[in-house]
Amino acid sequence: MNPITHALLGWTISHPLLKSKRDIALVTLGSVIPDIDGAGIIADFFSQSWPQPLSLYSDYHHTLGHNLFAAFLFSICAGSLAREKLKTFASFFLVFHLHLICDVAGSKGPDGEQWPIFYFFPINRDWKITWSGQWEVNAWQNMLVTVISLLVALNQARKNGFSPIWFFSRRADAAFVETLRARFPLKESGANKSC
Repeated sequence: MNPITHALLGWTISHPLLKSKRDIALVTLGSVIPDIDGAGIIADFFSQSWPQPLSLYSDYHHTLGHNLFAAFLFSICAGSLAREKLKTFASFFLVFHLHLICDVAGSKGPDGEQWPIFYFFPINRDWKITWSGQWEVNAWQNMLVTVISLLVALNQARKNGFSPIWFFSRRADAAFVETLRARFPLKESGANKSC
């Protein structure tokens, strides 16, 4: 799945579970952090002209960050930084695994190659999770999940008073939410989340 779809899923799931914007941000990060193992694509790109180009992306994507041990490590870090430590730990762990499930369901490459999840890496590299019905990254199912998640996120922004834009600019986020509320007024005033 697309990282934006993963982020939208993490954002929408964290809203009803957590009170603090910081904790929501941490859990949203948890929905995309498994893809940190795809950062090798940058080194691969710059090594194309080398006599022996690197293949970090194909060797390690869906391996280093897409496993149970990474889930625990990142969840512990998120919980330690959170206001609601246990709830954030559990929510982070949940969306991390949702990322893995979504990748098993919808991450087939255009060439038909499936991306397995090596769930017990580094202890066991042989056991992997795959699904024969895995659809392509650009399939309609992924697009539908993205559209639904976006609509839910917009409704949450309207009701809760902040959107994912808050990560980048509080002023832009306030203007965005004001525009949403002007176009789609609230029936009753919603409570804003704390920072």
